[in-house]
Amino acid sequence: MNNILFTNVKESNKNFSMHFHDTYSIGITHQGLYKSRNKNNTFDFYANSTRINNPYELHGGISQNWFNHYFYPSVELMSEIYFEIFYEKKKPIFEKHIINDLLLYSKLRDVFESVIYKKDYIELETYCIDALSYLIKNYTVVGKQLDGHFNNNIVISKSIELINDTLYNSPSLDELSTNIGLSKYHFIRIFKEEIGLTPHQYIINKKVENARKLIEKGYSIIEASIESGFNDQSHFNRNFKRIFDFSPTWINKNRNFILYNN
Repeated sequence: MNNILFTNVKESNKNFSMHFHDTYSIGITHQGLYKSRNKNNTFDFYANSTRINNPYELHGGISQNWFNHYFYPSVELMSEIYFEIFYEKKKPIFEKHIINDLLLYSKLRDVFESVIYKKDYIELETYCIDALSYLIKNYTVVGKQLDGHFNNNIVISKSIELINDTLYNSPSLDELSTNIGLSKYHFIRIFKEEIGLTPHQYIINKKVENARKLIEKGYSIIEASIESGFNDQSHFNRNFKRIFDFSPTWINKNRNFILYNN
C-alpha cells in the first residue's frame, strides 16, 4: 500500500492528452461525464461507474463537470493479489475499460473515503484489498507473465530498456534505431504501431512520470524536473499539465491529491 497516489478532482472541464502510466489507474465518477479515449474508441465514463487502465495503456479524454476519485496501484500490488486468488505469478489484464457495477463502485468509494477521512491504516488496507480482489476476480480477462510489456516484442523491449537506462539524457533516434539494427524510419513506424506514441512522446511521458514520483517523495519541483532531464522549467510545467491536468505545485499544495505512505 505504500506510495500509492490518490487523487480527487471536482468540476473538471478539461481535455486530457493521450498518455500512459506505469501503474494501473482505477477511478470512479460521482458526477458529470468523462468522454474517455481508449484503444481508438470513445467511452462514456458516467456517475457510479468505474474506469480501468492497464499499465502503459494509452488513454485520454474530455471532461464535463467531472467529479471523480482515482488511485494508481502498482503492478506489484495487483500481481500479489492476483496470485492470492489464482495462485499464478502474473500481471492481471483488464479488457473492459468502463465497468457499470454498483457494488464495485461502492467498494472503491469506501477506499477513497478511508483516505480522505484519514481512517486507520488497517481499515484502508482492508477496503483496498477487498475492492481490488473483487475487481480482479470478476473482471480480469487474462494474466500476462511478469517478464515485460508490449507483448514481449523484441524491438520494443530493447528500445524501452535503452530509454529507461538513458532517460536523463534523452536517447537520440540514431541511438535507438542502431540499438536494434533498424533504420530510423522503420524504428519509428514499429514503435508507433506497438506503443501508440512516437519515441519522443514516450520519452516525455516517462520523464513526467518520473518527475511526479520524485515530487511525491519530497523533491522540490525544480529538483524533480532537472533530475528527470528537463532543463526548461516551462517545458516541464507545460507537459506535466498536459498529461495530468494539474500543475506540479498542486501535489504539494492541494489537499485533494494525496500520496498515501504508511
